[in-house]
Amino acid sequence: MTNDYKKNSITLAGAVAMGTGVMIGAGIFALTGQIAELAGPLFPLSFVVGAIVTAFSAYTYIKMSNAFPSAGGIGMILKKAYGPTTVAAGASLLMALSMVINESLVARTFGTYTLKAFGGDPESVLVPVLGVGLIVFAYLVNVSGSRSVGLFSIVMAVLKVGGIALFGVSALWASGLSFEATGGDAGTTGFVASVALSILAFKGFTTITNSGAEVTDPHRNVGRAIVLSIAICVVVYLLVAFAVGSSLPLDRIVAAKDYALAEAAQPSLGQTGFYLTVALALVATASGLIASVFAVTRMLAMLTDMKMIPHSHFGMPGTIKDHTLVYTVVIAGFLTVFFDLSRIASLGAFFYLVMDMIIHFGVFRHLREEIGARGWVLLTAITLDAVVLAAFAAMKWQSDPLIVVIGIVGMALVFLFVRVFLARNPIRAGNHDHH
Repeated sequence: MTNDYKKNSITLAGAVAMGTGVMIGAGIFALTGQIAELAGPLFPLSFVVGAIVTAFSAYTYIKMSNAFPSAGGIGMILKKAYGPTTVAAGASLLMALSMVINESLVARTFGTYTLKAFGGDPESVLVPVLGVGLIVFAYLVNVSGSRSVGLFSIVMAVLKVGGIALFGVSALWASGLSFEATGGDAGTTGFVASVALSILAFKGFTTITNSGAEVTDPHRNVGRAIVLSIAICVVVYLLVAFAVGSSLPLDRIVAAKDYALAEAAQPSLGQTGFYLTVALALVATASGLIASVFAVTRMLAMLTDMKMIPHSHFGMPGTIKDHTLVYTVVIAGFLTVFFDLSRIASLGAFFYLVMDMIIHFGVFRHLREEIGARGWVLLTAITLDAVVLAAFAAMKWQSDPLIVVIGIVGMALVFLFVRVFLARNPIRAGNHDHH
């Protein structure tokens, strides 16, 4: 292991800030409108159900991090569950990719809100240009070293959570607590499908698992940080969902789905509120992206260290971590340019849910006695993921079959790629077991 990362360098507050920072960066600005489109008037409830599914999911990660708080997080969990196999490496790569997909979601959201602020057209070609600009900025911040990332993310998280909660409370207050977004019927499938996107709004908690070894007193604090950050996000998301729903009717929310919060701020909080909300969106997306680039770069470096994914220097100088940073940025940039928000969100949901199910299944089959996990909780987590994934895929198959095909082909390619790599470079047993 490269010792670039300091043990005990992240406090409990820092870990919670990191989790909520990544979650609130993407979840709320990009996904509120997308969720409303699928769930109809019940969209605030979607966040609650999403949190419940996430809680079942988080159980596995908490139990695993309490038992083995290594910095590998998800890569280590998969390797412990499945050994150095195609399944473990493929699922780890899916996780890394779903984080990168999330980055492009955040970057595009940044572009959309920026244009909204300057009265530009949120459909224009400038969205990906601004998005890629932000990704490059996040890259530069990350290159400048990780000390800045820690303090910066605490300050940002406090600003974001406080600011968004304030947005929610004041918009609700201004609209006199009436819920406008009624009418329209989504049906059960639509509601269940919307939960797939709500789960994306919470998946930032996995960033905490990925930094396990750096958290102070990890056996206790990793689990606590996960629980706290999910709890904070549920409250914030509900506030925002009700605020958006109380200032806009459903069809307006759906029409403005890529910038729903800015749209909702105008009627209830006026022009100043609109600009403050946009400013908040820019701060939230920028800081969320910086934290996420840091996390995914680490994860890829770790997988490379564990010899689970191939690594090519492409003639670049520097360490593995420097290179995985470049890969992360290039892939995120590519997605930002070629996919729109709802497609990016769909891809992220597919990759993440499949990876999540693979993890629960692996822990259920091979590790549950060792870490003292209850079988029924793990099976419930798998079932909930499967139901949500099925509903989501069914809805997308009707509205945008291409993205379902891209998702399936993408996952198949990931596993095939890893399979070929591992067949050519078998991992010798025993060279990596460091407990």
